[in-house]
Amino acid sequence: MPIDVARALAAAPRTGEISWGVKDVLLYHLGIGAGRPATDPRELRYTLESRLHVLPSFATVAGGGPPGVIGALSLPGVDVDLARVLHGGQSLTVHRPLPAEGTATTTDRITAVHDRGDAAVLVMRTEAADADGPLWTGDARIHVRGEGGWGGDRGPSARREAPAREPDRIVERAVREDQALLYRLCGDFNPLHADPAFAARAGFERPILHGLCTYGMTLKAVVDTLLGGDVNRVRGCTTRFAGIVHPGETLRIRMWRGHGEVRVAVGAVERGDAPVLAGTTVEHT
Repeated sequence: MPIDVARALAAAPRTGEISWGVKDVLLYHLGIGAGRPATDPRELRYTLESRLHVLPSFATVAGGGPPGVIGALSLPGVDVDLARVLHGGQSLTVHRPLPAEGTATTTDRITAVHDRGDAAVLVMRTEAADADGPLWTGDARIHVRGEGGWGGDRGPSARREAPAREPDRIVERAVREDQALLYRLCGDFNPLHADPAFAARAGFERPILHGLCTYGMTLKAVVDTLLGGDVNRVRGCTTRFAGIVHPGETLRIRMWRGHGEVRVAVGAVERGDAPVLAGTTVEHT
């Protein structure tokens, strides 16, 4: 089996140093759809350096290096075909507001390998800290099709259903036709999101949007709609990637207020609200 479970779990953490600046943050915000309308003061918080607030999900691309999915494939014990890999879910905990420019030490390691029968699920944890202490902790859940069935632990269920009542707010966000091409400049050059031939080999009719782009768009919608535009209120965001998004589609984002959290479900409008993000929770102050 290309995934050597024992070796992956026993491997020493991989450490490195990352740096980012204002231009990286601005590019990320544009990549998740900020700046529409371009002169809206609420959007200028994301697109104008003199007013810049950093959306916490920027942590998933900070440094511009290989993100969770591609980064995990270079860890010891993991040797799989990228065409059989999908990002299954993401959680992020921010320990304090992210600076618009900085340098941090990151530590990556595989913390779990689960056997889902028809797939293996890797959990890769990334921790980042700077001179002042911890900045963020992120867990990427990575599905590798065809690598399960060795009799291992299935792992905990990541499912958390949306509340059985009408949402408190519903907003729609259009995904630009070229959004995946722009977002990939933040560091995720997986050809699944740009190359039609590679997408077909992976089983898709055309390139799909990065799951983390949908994740960032959703977090921004929650901040702008229910958190008064205050990015510093976010403490964490967890989601399960339940389906694909095609560039050019429209996201319908349903939100339910809770105690210290917002529950969220996201669907693709043009495909009858087909789920794309599920079990999503934004924790906040």
